[in-house]
Amino acid sequence: MAGGNGEARTGQATGQPSQATGQPSQATAQASRIAGVEAGRRAVRRVYELTGREPETVTSLEPTDHGWNVGVEVVELERVPNSTDVLAIYQVELDERGRMVSYRRTQRHYRGRADQDRG
Repeated sequence: MAGGNGEARTGQATGQPSQATGQPSQATAQASRIAGVEAGRRAVRRVYELTGREPETVTSLEPTDHGWNVGVEVVELERVPNSTDVLAIYQVELDERGRMVSYRRTQRHYRGRADQDRG
């Protein structure tokens, strides 16, 4: 679009850099960020691909300045009774488009232990 002074103007929804900063607008950055539900799904897929174990649940989902941090719980060792199964929580960091940046196991615990007993 041409402005009244003959300069080209860029709309925020186009994803084009603003002339003032050369950076995408904040509205564009927000529009390109994947939704939390999709971030959870992608993190679950990545944990499965990396560990070969079927994730049980998403334990945490937190937006960050650069994407998402997602906690995914996995059964690492099945036992009888299942209250003695060994579970692990993996933290997965995704960028704003859902690409994995990092992952790490942050916790292991028995299924039968209450949250306050974990540590």
